[in-house]
Amino acid sequence: MKNGIRRAAFCVLSVLSYPVFASGVAFEDLARHLQYSEVKISPDGHHIAAATVVKDKPLLALFDLDTMKGGMVTPREGNQIVNFWWASDNRVVYTEGTKVSGWDRPFSTGEIFAVDGDGTNPKLLFGYRAGGNDRGGSHIQHAESERASAQVIATVRDDPKHILIAVTPWETGAEGAFEDIYLLDVNDGSKRPLGKAPLRNARFVTDNHGNVRFAEGYDSHAYPAVYYREGDGKPWTLLFQGSTEKSVPLPIDFSRDDSKVYMTCAAPGKVAALCLWDIATQKLGEPVWSSATTEMTRLIYTLDGMDVVGAYSDPDAPTAEAFVPGSDTMKAMGLLSRSMPGESVRFVSHSRDGSKAIALAYSSMDPGTFYLWDNTTGQAKALLQRASWIKPNQMAAMQPIEFKARDGLTIHGYLSMPPGKEEAKHLPLVMFIHGGPFGIRDYWEYDPTVQALATHGYAVLQVNYRGSGGYGDGFMAAGYREWGGKMQDDVTDATQWAIKQGITTQGHVCIFGGSYGGYAALEGVMKEPDLYRCAIGYVGVYDLPLMLTQGDGSENTSARSFWRSRLGNDEQALSAASPVNQVDRLKASVLLIAGGKDVRVPPIHAQHMRAALDKRSIAYEWLYKADEGHGFYDEKNNAELLQRVTQFLGRNIGTGGSVAAGSP
Repeated sequence: MKNGIRRAAFCVLSVLSYPVFASGVAFEDLARHLQYSEVKISPDGHHIAAATVVKDKPLLALFDLDTMKGGMVTPREGNQIVNFWWASDNRVVYTEGTKVSGWDRPFSTGEIFAVDGDGTNPKLLFGYRAGGNDRGGSHIQHAESERASAQVIATVRDDPKHILIAVTPWETGAEGAFEDIYLLDVNDGSKRPLGKAPLRNARFVTDNHGNVRFAEGYDSHAYPAVYYREGDGKPWTLLFQGSTEKSVPLPIDFSRDDSKVYMTCAAPGKVAALCLWDIATQKLGEPVWSSATTEMTRLIYTLDGMDVVGAYSDPDAPTAEAFVPGSDTMKAMGLLSRSMPGESVRFVSHSRDGSKAIALAYSSMDPGTFYLWDNTTGQAKALLQRASWIKPNQMAAMQPIEFKARDGLTIHGYLSMPPGKEEAKHLPLVMFIHGGPFGIRDYWEYDPTVQALATHGYAVLQVNYRGSGGYGDGFMAAGYREWGGKMQDDVTDATQWAIKQGITTQGHVCIFGGSYGGYAALEGVMKEPDLYRCAIGYVGVYDLPLMLTQGDGSENTSARSFWRSRLGNDEQALSAASPVNQVDRLKASVLLIAGGKDVRVPPIHAQHMRAALDKRSIAYEWLYKADEGHGFYDEKNNAELLQRVTQFLGRNIGTGGSVAAGSP
């Protein structure tokens, strides 16, 4: 159905009235970190590792699957676990990062650590602090201190003693460095060089024998490029070169025998496709998967991880499509899905022989549970709940929606109605705008901020405006240089759509977002002063020319080129589209939220916005945490944020059946 809620799954019906909504789920529960965010099984299938939080302390938990006993690894100096890998049956490699909040993954320290599966024998393998005493007090014999950062490229399936890493020296200048590729010993930290990347900040793809074969990324003009080599020690050759308007096929993974590579590709009438690239002929074959509406989000592998059998995508709710019939993975997913109606199921980790795997089942109301799948018995056992204190039957369900923007472009999004009020009309509405903006999108998944709003009486509408990811390169490129333009119009059109549907009424809408979403919130009330009653800008961008000199757009030539091509380089036009320069149009109430340690969107943006409001004696509300970054991390600060937001909403647009005093 066009221009409406996707009635295949959900509908909104007209009712005459509704009662005042009761108090919602406790903010303290919604603000808590996931207890288990990621779980991976060891190659032999006997152990698991899990990123966990205990009493607000991030840890790496290690369990024996037979006894569910094991050890805990505590990151240094209050850091978080960024990622972890089983390098062998009994050795886990992991990286740490500084707190950045739910808006982004932790910022990696560039160090690499390792620990045995029972929590013993910890080693700092790589980093500026390597070469000294490790956590157990013993000396690392072969690791040396380096003023450099490393990222893990991949584990090596047939070599349990080594992993592949890419190393970037710190002293690289403004342009960054070409990473060096090494084979790193996971026991003593020694390493062997395997070559250098052909472009800066590359992403690498390895074959099944641990050879780094592809490097892809952006060149100094911010144009996409893909390089290929036949193996370690062989020269790199430029395989594909794109531009701002032209995308390129991107390598994802090798087939079981390393003769072919799964790549993104173009197909007539499709927004996304997956093709096989032949190593011998170096040509792309016909698509094995394609979609007219949405991009692929990840591949589906056989349970031993050696072959690709399908693809996940997110047109509305998550979808799994097989292009190899009868695979063990698709059979297992079918059994699990039928036993857990309403849940989306995907496999996230597997043993080397495919006899055991970890599956995650989740929904928009349920943070999810990790299960241990035994392929020999065809049975699953619940292992770990991501957030056991959350009760899914108390949460709001996300309803996929779509509508036509004013120029005819189809826009997708999600509507979350207060629990028990799915058929209500004329509710106060929060337009909740995602950040990014390019390549990022909202998904059908549990979102604590959405739940905080919906369970406290608000309809919540999320919109994947043009420029968002997931709907093809053309859709994303349609948002380039449209800050304050067509991207903002999509948000306006979504708001008008909700009013026309009777979900809300004029004057009972607030717009709220973080990062780019903070920009869209403030720009929304400047551009459409009579549409929104209030705006909440969270770690937002309010001064567009400043983006090119401070924050994400200022690190080096490539980053500046990227932002100038996506944001624009007409400083006069950027200034005109900046909320700090449009305050004279403001009618709505404003709440600004900022973190003092935000390096992605430095707090100077919020300070400039405050100064513009102060200059015109316009009242506003302010929430500032000196120790927070690009989004709050501390649970108490997050609970306070949710409380302040809902109090602000209540004063401006009411809640449930109540309307704020003075509302039109």
